[in-house]
Amino acid sequence: MHAWAHFKTITKHKMMVMRYCFRIGLYKQGLLHDLSKYSWTEFKVGCRYYQGNRSPNNAEREATGMSTSWMHHYGRNKHHFEHWVDYGINCRTVIAGVPMPRKYIAEMVMDRISASRTYSPETYTDQAPLQYFLAGKEKLWFVHEKTNQDLERLLRMLAREGEEKTLHYIKHVYLKEEKHPQKAFKTETY
Repeated sequence: MHAWAHFKTITKHKMMVMRYCFRIGLYKQGLLHDLSKYSWTEFKVGCRYYQGNRSPNNAEREATGMSTSWMHHYGRNKHHFEHWVDYGINCRTVIAGVPMPRKYIAEMVMDRISASRTYSPETYTDQAPLQYFLAGKEKLWFVHEKTNQDLERLLRMLAREGEEKTLHYIKHVYLKEEKHPQKAFKTETY
């Protein structure tokens, strides 16, 4: 059991996401981010499968064929794609993604930056969150097209323009457009 090491890792990550969320004006989300990781359902799995350089959920999945911790987690945290899945109506699939509100997409970007910084601090660059996303993109068939497009566009912006410009854009343009839907998401290609 690696209880102390796991506690330090999830707390470091949570605090980093909180600081990033505060920078873009998502104060409540920053405070509440990933609190379920401290629940016994998730914490015990994290301790048992802790490795320090990747999510314990993947190790649980490899060992048992599924991750009870992950299923518990995404059901309680709206910044994950899996939270935004419903039965499909008038579509080819039984389940289908529904659009994520922008504030949760923005939190997901902060989460991905922080996860990359937490698990690979020596090799982190602003390209790392995009590389991670692109490596698993083909598995995201269930994610709503608009959600996928928005996330990829923001991660490409981060990779090309850097953290400061991207956070400024998210706070002052992207999140404001959700409150004023008549304004379209900028169409620059990143």
